[in-house]
Amino acid sequence: MDPKNQRVKLNDGHFIPALGFGTGAPPEVPKSEAVEVTKFAIEAGFRHIDSAHAYQNEEQVGQAIRSKIADGTVKREDIFYTSKVWSTSLRPELVQPALEKSLKDLQLDYVDLYIIHQPVALMPGEAIFPTDENGKPIFDSVDLCRTWEALEKCKDAGLTKSIGVSNFNHKQLERILNKPGLKYKPVCNQVECHPYLNQSKLLEFCKSHDIVLVAYGALGAQRTFQWVNPNLPFLLEEPVLSAIAKKHKQTPALVALRYQIQRGVVVLAKSYNRKRIKENIQVFDFELTPEEMKAIEGLNSNIRYYDLQHFVDHPEYPYSEEY
Repeated sequence: MDPKNQRVKLNDGHFIPALGFGTGAPPEVPKSEAVEVTKFAIEAGFRHIDSAHAYQNEEQVGQAIRSKIADGTVKREDIFYTSKVWSTSLRPELVQPALEKSLKDLQLDYVDLYIIHQPVALMPGEAIFPTDENGKPIFDSVDLCRTWEALEKCKDAGLTKSIGVSNFNHKQLERILNKPGLKYKPVCNQVECHPYLNQSKLLEFCKSHDIVLVAYGALGAQRTFQWVNPNLPFLLEEPVLSAIAKKHKQTPALVALRYQIQRGVVVLAKSYNRKRIKENIQVFDFELTPEEMKAIEGLNSNIRYYDLQHFVDHPEYPYSEEY
């Protein structure tokens, strides 16, 4: 099946491709590489591109998208592009300027999805990670319901087609859903999700409110990444995934991606390796049996690679809740 045709309907009537290309890269990857791999991903068949102001690569990703539009590979409406408002712009008056800055970097007229990157607010300013003289993050205090209203205005202004959140727990989602005068529900909650952290309770909660769960870190995490606890087991070496992969003549990565697609989760595949980018699009070429799905379900052990540990003292730190 052609991957760009497998889409999931959002609660606002728009459609999101079930498989997305994640553009976040470790700092050692040169920015120019983002142009090349994003172009390559679009050529390979990816139509859903996920980035963020905090990745500091929107100029390059925008350049790649525009070059693939210019050469006739895709039209703008074929591409589903996600950006995220970073923690230093969660004050309501800073949200639209942040989106306008992203659009200027991208040189696009609109994004398809704009989401709150994470619920922990940081001090506004140029720095992505404002820290004090002791290297501790400088927090800001923001009412996320007001931030949400600012996102609703961005949608009304036509700067984004859809709006959502990321790294929210169910209580934080509930606060927005129960907000007096809510105009638009979040269409998605983008969270870390993989066989070791399958988010089944959060997924159930999101489904009950017609919110799509989008999985990042779906292949575990590169051990080198600065945010990641290096002592955790490496997901792609998991014997259960290897055995299932062997049976289907696929790779463990493809099994981990396929698992999400079959449970109705939109999944991001992040890779700067061309061979693997091409491979990841093959997730639509095979199907896991109910027994295999059950075996993968059984791997859940609440292993969180991206635990935002340095934000743990903020009142909005999301992972103190069970889900």
